[in-house]
Amino acid sequence: MSTSNARMTAASGADDVAAALAGDGYAIVEGLLSRDDARAKRAELTRILDATPVGRNDFEGFHTRRIYALFAKTRVFDRPATDPLVLGVLDRVLGGSYQLSAPVGIEIAPGETAQPLHTDDGIYPIARPHPEIVLNTMWALDDFTEENGATRVVPGSQNSTQRPPEDAPVEIATMPAGSVMFFVGSVYHGGGANNSDRPRLGTILHYCAGWLRPQENHILGVPRELMRTLDPRLQELLGYNIHPPFVGNVDGRHPRKWLEDRR
Repeated sequence: MSTSNARMTAASGADDVAAALAGDGYAIVEGLLSRDDARAKRAELTRILDATPVGRNDFEGFHTRRIYALFAKTRVFDRPATDPLVLGVLDRVLGGSYQLSAPVGIEIAPGETAQPLHTDDGIYPIARPHPEIVLNTMWALDDFTEENGATRVVPGSQNSTQRPPEDAPVEIATMPAGSVMFFVGSVYHGGGANNSDRPRLGTILHYCAGWLRPQENHILGVPRELMRTLDPRLQELLGYNIHPPFVGNVDGRHPRKWLEDRR
């Protein structure tokens, strides 16, 4: 089970979540989605998963399917991506400039082994410790249990310069469907083994600082005609924005002008 100070309700504020992240590196907010909403999102992602292959290596998971280019394939996570609580926590953890980096639907099937402990900011060559540059939200569309592969977290490991040993004590981030788990990019974590008889489905919305290159190239991944139909805040999160004063410009202009230009 997760520690009590890392578990909250949908009535919690961004300050509460940010405080838990500073201490434990993660926080679980229950009930941010209704059970019916989680069920509907699960049905939509299951439809997409029917045409999705399993992972190509042990890290992706040979019994795990991942929906990449999520916002090119479905609209069911448009609102969660810009949820006021999520944006409030991002403002506090990453500052005023951030973007979606790697939004992925993840289905861990029975027989999947535990993922190695890792950090999500480790792909960037920045020495630890450093200010947070990555923040993740994992949305549970099934109940996450120890048996079906709930995420394992090493609480407080974001404050260490050393990698914890593989047998380090971990918290199991169990949570009911409709919950969201926030965790910073510098905390060590890993997907659990699925020892149940059913798959476990969740969606991770991975954000990074506005001055970093995101993991996915949304400019190419989401067709421009589709991008024009999205909410302007979501367009910004998908790369059509400027990190002050001018990082991300297109021919000297704000990328939104480029997006609106139909010539």
